[in-house]
Amino acid sequence: MAYKYESGVTSCELREMLDASALLVGPGKAISTGATDLSELRLAIRAERKVTIHYRDLQETETKRTVWPFALGYLDNVRVLVAWCELRQGFRHFRTDRIAAFAVEEQRYPRRRQSLLKAWREMEGIPPQ
Repeated sequence: MAYKYESGVTSCELREMLDASALLVGPGKAISTGATDLSELRLAIRAERKVTIHYRDLQETETKRTVWPFALGYLDNVRVLVAWCELRQGFRHFRTDRIAAFAVEEQRYPRRRQSLLKAWREMEGIPPQ
């Protein structure tokens, strides 16, 4: 169930909605983000800015990629940056703990974030919300 923010909702009402929710989040171990500052990535996503990343794969081979970040995923054991990769010309998932370094570029990416998110959801078979 999705909640919409309404200016008339008080913290008491919000607490009651959360208490009634069937969604439960249990304790877990800390998830490493590596050297990646997620707040900077979130800002890049909101500003629809290209990001150049230095990414290490499973064999520790590092590649440099320019990506169009549009979502961050928080999974059980990893955090994932979801982006359009200019090198691969497709959607890719990058574990944040494998991003060795990154730089937010001044250039905006050519598509709107919502458009990328919609196309990614269709590709992944995720129904519209």
